[in-house]
Amino acid sequence: MTGDTNAAAGPVGLRQLKKQRTYEAISDAGIALFLERGFERVSVAEVAAAAEISKPTLFRYFPAKEDLVLHRFADHEDEAARVVADRPADRSPLAALRAHFLTGLTRHDPVTGLNDSPEVLAFHQLLYGTPSLVARLYAYQDRSERALADALDDSSSDARGTLDARLAAAQILAVQRVLALENWRRMDAGERARDVHPDAVAAAEAAFTRLSAGLEQYA
Repeated sequence: MTGDTNAAAGPVGLRQLKKQRTYEAISDAGIALFLERGFERVSVAEVAAAAEISKPTLFRYFPAKEDLVLHRFADHEDEAARVVADRPADRSPLAALRAHFLTGLTRHDPVTGLNDSPEVLAFHQLLYGTPSLVARLYAYQDRSERALADALDDSSSDARGTLDARLAAAQILAVQRVLALENWRRMDAGERARDVHPDAVAAAEAAFTRLSAGLEQYA
C-alpha cells in the first residue's frame, strides 16, 4: 500500500513542478518584453510568441495580461498568513510579523522595497508606473488581507472574531505596504539599500509598536 501511494505521489509532484516552471517561463518572457518596450506597447500575442506557446495556452495560465507581471507576487499572497499560522506558541501574531519584516529588511527582500539591484528597481518602476498593474495589484492585496484575517481569527479566542480580524489584517498589511513603498521611493531616488537599512528598521519598529498599541489582542 505504501509503495502504491509513493508511486502515485511522484508524478503529481513532477507535474506540479513542470507547471510552475511553465508559469515562470511565460511570466519571464512577458516581463522582459514589458521592460524593453513598456507594458502597454506589448500585446499578449507577442508574449505568447516569445514564450513559444499559443495565445489560448497563455490565457490558461494567466487570465489577464497584468497577471504576467503580478505572478511574482503570487508566492507572497499568503505570506503574512503563513507567518502567523507557523509562529511559535509563545509568540504573538504581531511579534511574528514584526520579526519577519525585519528579517526581510536584513536580507534586502524585494518585497520590503529595500533592494537596489537594477533588475528589482526596473521591475518596481514597471509596476508602479503602470496604472493597470497598480489597479490589478489591489486584487492580490485583497486576497492577502483575507488570508491574514483567517489566520488572525484562528489565533484569537476573542468571540468577536471575523470583523476584528479583517480590520487588523487591513491595518497590518497597509503598514507593511507603506513601509515598502517608502523604501522603494528612496531606492528609486538613487540611495543605496545598505545606507537606508537603519532608517528602514527604525521606521518598521516604530510602525509595529503603534500597531501593537492599537491591536492589543494580537500583540
